Amino acid sequence: MRRFLLGICAAALAAGQGDAPKADIRETFKFVLAPVSVTDRDGKFVNGLTPLDFRLLDNGKEQKITEDVASHPISLVVLVQANAGVEKILPQVQKIGSLIDGLVTGDNGEVAVVAFDHRIQTLTDFTTDPDKISAAFKKLKPGSWSSRMNDAAMEAVRLLRNRPATQRRTLLVITESRDNGSEISYREVLTAAEFANVVVYSVNMSRLVASLSTQAQPPRPNPIPLEGRHTTAGVIDTPTTDSQMAVGNWTPVFTELFKDIKRIFVPNPLTVYTRYTGGREYSFMTQKTLEKAISDIGEDLHSQYLLTYLPNNQNEAGFHEIVVQVLHPDLKIRTRDGYWLAGKPE
Repeated sequence: MRRFLLGICAAALAAGQGDAPKADIRETFKFVLAPVSVTDRDGKFVNGLTPLDFRLLDNGKEQKITEDVASHPISLVVLVQANAGVEKILPQVQKIGSLIDGLVTGDNGEVAVVAFDHRIQTLTDFTTDPDKISAAFKKLKPGSWSSRMNDAAMEAVRLLRNRPATQRRTLLVITESRDNGSEISYREVLTAAEFANVVVYSVNMSRLVASLSTQAQPPRPNPIPLEGRHTTAGVIDTPTTDSQMAVGNWTPVFTELFKDIKRIFVPNPLTVYTRYTGGREYSFMTQKTLEKAISDIGEDLHSQYLLTYLPNNQNEAGFHEIVVQVLHPDLKIRTRDGYWLAGKPE
């Protein structure tokens, strides 16, 4: 999104004695950029449309739109979960550095790579150097059992917020679809992303694969001594019988199934981030499906129509809902949910 800050000086003094100068008035005129993906009934991207093929509503008011043909380089933050729970999955992620540079950002794009567990570590700041990007992915190492996804996503939004307004600010999250240990809620992250005009994509790690392929956390010692525990009549409790009563390595699987049932009623943070910023959610279980997801994200970004307009309702402060319609049957569109505006005095 482009922002043009125009100052209107009103510092002329009145003729009468004692009149004080009026303060300068500064107003923000907001040109809105709405990236739009158009697909046919088979899910293939549709090219060749013009602004006349679209109808755009801003808070219900129709807008005059143009297709911005100028280049908008991509600023991309790749946010990767790197904790003990996904130790066996990380080697797959380490191999995609060259794909990020070639397929997603394009010739003029820049990439920053951030890893998180209980820490949030910037493995490389924004760079256009493919070797630095690949090296950053190879630095991914499993850490603690924590997974501060929301806190890390907020840090990624902060990094993108500091990029030039002419950049297409994009966040790619490669993680399990859950948070463990964050102080920030996903609602706060979503609000910050919308304010900063960040589009979020996600490639979700399989929680079931992570549970089956990762050694479970060491169990806590039972504080009750053997002689004090309840046993079946006629059975003497010994360290051997105590270990036989344990569920063993199936515990993580049962835990994941239980958590999945609970999430039927609780929003998935990644679904919220992608849906309301205009991005898309993917998942993977193998190296091939991971690379396919990265390729699809690159195709999505480079097939978008960049619809630009100057809102005719800038006096309306708050959240502006964007609705884009394509004037062709059987075509589907996806765009950002909206943007925030401070409002322009009438």
